Amino acid sequence: MNVQQEIEKTVQKQRNFFHTGKTLTLEFRLKALHRLEKCIISHEDEIVQALHADLHKAEMESYMTEIGMAIAEIRDVKKHLADWMKEQKVPTPIAQFPARSFTIAEPYGVTLILAPWNYPFLLSFQPLAGAIAAGNCAIVKPSEYSPATGEVIERIIKDAFPEQYIAVIQGDQRASAALLEERFDYIFFTGSASVGKLVMEKAARNLTPVTLELGGKSPCIVDETADLDLSAKRILFGKILNSGQTCVAPDYVLVHESVEEELIRKLEKWTRKFLGKTSLENPNYPKMINEKHFARVKKLMEAGEIVVGGDVRAETLQIEPTVLKHVTQEDPIMQEEIFGPVLPILIYRSKEDLVSVIRSYEKPLALYLFTRNEEMEQWVLKNLSFGGGCINDTIIHLATSEMGFGGVGMSGMGSYHGKFSFETFSHRKSIVKKALWLDLPMRYHPYTNLKEKVVRMAMK
Repeated sequence: MNVQQEIEKTVQKQRNFFHTGKTLTLEFRLKALHRLEKCIISHEDEIVQALHADLHKAEMESYMTEIGMAIAEIRDVKKHLADWMKEQKVPTPIAQFPARSFTIAEPYGVTLILAPWNYPFLLSFQPLAGAIAAGNCAIVKPSEYSPATGEVIERIIKDAFPEQYIAVIQGDQRASAALLEERFDYIFFTGSASVGKLVMEKAARNLTPVTLELGGKSPCIVDETADLDLSAKRILFGKILNSGQTCVAPDYVLVHESVEEELIRKLEKWTRKFLGKTSLENPNYPKMINEKHFARVKKLMEAGEIVVGGDVRAETLQIEPTVLKHVTQEDPIMQEEIFGPVLPILIYRSKEDLVSVIRSYEKPLALYLFTRNEEMEQWVLKNLSFGGGCINDTIIHLATSEMGFGGVGMSGMGSYHGKFSFETFSHRKSIVKKALWLDLPMRYHPYTNLKEKVVRMAMK
């Protein structure tokens, strides 16, 4: 049996299982989420080892940014799922009297989750929790670039669920292409915009709805009123997390020209405090995912002038946290998402400069503003479009189940986390239930002047 036939068989098994109606009950979904949580906890050591093998992540970073967040998401979903599944009453127009109106959430059916390599565990299980909560079956496709984590993901899912309910498909791009030839009821993709376009193109053939979690060049604005020491500390945290391989990492800094030099000094200070004098000797510092990505980011470092860091280690695929100044928008590093621990610094003098630079790129997934100026804060929120972000911090806006996370324009479409995940993986049906005890005659033929007057009054 070839890959395409295996995938076809798995999809049909899941469609048959979904049509039994077993996934529709609250009890079934809660039990499934509970099993998933238990299996993740029981495999925690293996997950940590796999993330270290794939990305050289420290145990704390693995728990803080992947394992812990996945468990927290599952627990939040379990806590609120009963309320989310209830019908939602809405007002009924007087013209439809007597009736009541409500919406109910129903699962799509068989869903596909295409996970990336940079947070391979979290970004497999966080959307999966939403798919399960909404009552769907799901196929998870881990990235081939993080094979150790992919193997653990498969073990966890096989321990927790039968294949006809939740399944894992491993393999390279050919497996992904084969999956996209199948008809799914919903596709959830995390990755690059270029692959996102292909996913959307394939989905369009069957009018399959999609969520695309992409990326882009997420700017970090530092104005002249900012607390520069704290700003540098929090910017650096966001930049070196997973060695910069984070879709919402600060991609570049736009700093007011009057504080550029001081900000650079603070970035250098916090680099040493975080990682020591030689970052590449720090056992907790992550690496690039593979040689191709390492070489690409290393090449981007040729722009401008290196003022912090700059060392690389090919044998371990590590790049020291590096700050560049005298960078222009024409440099290659400003032509693509960096996805590495390299931070270009650009200066600005006015708000017009900010608008000119930021709007010259596609709408970013994130934007970060460091300021003490309330007027500046409101101006940025009102005038610049982006998926989400922080004021006086980085990254942390996605670490909550209370807000949706997603992009806009080329940085993505749709959102998830918490209730937003439930809604993403649900179709909400709108229902009007009309009473039988009264049937007002106005809408029926024959139409008369009196009926028209009554209808006009009712619809005001």
